[in-house]
Amino acid sequence: MQRSPQEARPESRTPPSDPSTTRTPAWAAADRSGKIRNFSGHHFPQLPGLLHNREAAEPVGGLQEYYYELCMEKSQEIKPFILHILQEVDEEIEKGLAGITLNVAGNCHLMPVERVTGEDFWILCRILKNNPYINGLDVRYNLIGDVGASYATELLQKQHNLIYLNLMFNDIGPEGGELIAKALHKNTTLKHLRMTGNKIENKGGMFFAAMLQINSSLEKLDLGDCDLGMQSVIAFATVLTQNQTIKGLNLNRPILYGEQEESTVHLGHMLKENQCLVELHVCKHDIKNCGMKQLCDALYLNRSLRYLDVSCNKITQDGMVCLADVLKKNTTLEVIDLSFNRIENAGANYLSDTLASHNRTLKAHIQS
Repeated sequence: MQRSPQEARPESRTPPSDPSTTRTPAWAAADRSGKIRNFSGHHFPQLPGLLHNREAAEPVGGLQEYYYELCMEKSQEIKPFILHILQEVDEEIEKGLAGITLNVAGNCHLMPVERVTGEDFWILCRILKNNPYINGLDVRYNLIGDVGASYATELLQKQHNLIYLNLMFNDIGPEGGELIAKALHKNTTLKHLRMTGNKIENKGGMFFAAMLQINSSLEKLDLGDCDLGMQSVIAFATVLTQNQTIKGLNLNRPILYGEQEESTVHLGHMLKENQCLVELHVCKHDIKNCGMKQLCDALYLNRSLRYLDVSCNKITQDGMVCLADVLKKNTTLEVIDLSFNRIENAGANYLSDTLASHNRTLKAHIQS
């Protein structure tokens, strides 16, 4: 039987701020510094020590003690990896730090790691519930599944300090995606959500698109490699003609069929209307020259987009002619990723001539 938070939780000093944590997650850091940090720019410092002993040591208080008690209550295995992280978090809290992102990533190579399961995630959610010191949680590359997604919804509903949540590559499917999307209807605090690699498919994508019609606080959403379909990509493009909050969106590698580039047409229309989006990732969208022209036409009117990822598409030198022309007038765009397209030497020359004569601030990534 679960105890209420008031009964189960000891008088803890303050919640975590671990060395395997980041003081301020992604977009929050950008708000303070004025600089844009892209989806791949989230780094975590190394843990200063390794836990080699597989036996869980007796906790000494704070978050460790709460974790230990919850594991005993649920007859759950105590994982040394988690206990070690919470120990370091407690130490950081003793120093008076707050605004902590708890990093329990399953791909950590600094110590022996056991993947977090759905039931482990329930315990983490209990630890974070109503915790004023932790505002971010990173559980990427674990195995929480749809069961863990249901616990994440409770966290989003009850943890009013959480601004960053990383659930990437956690075996979450369409049902789990639906639960999380619906939980964000009423959530007003989360700023950045990463769902990369969870196969929520077109069904889950539609729920997230619908959520953006209601939610007015989320600023970055990462749905790359989630097997989105044409319908959901078009739905995102449609919703973002009205949503004025989202600043970063990752729609990489959807499952698209057909040769008409319908989704790119809608994304181009969205960029003409939306003057708030700063970062857009449309890698592996089968964008050809016609689609690139749609995006370039939009860039004549758009004055907010600073980062555009069109890597791994089918753009050739003809598409570079359109891009080179628009870059003579659009100086807002700061980075464009053209890697793994088919622009060849001629396309690269069109682009370099424009950058040399009209736009020396743009950074173009070209790799083949």
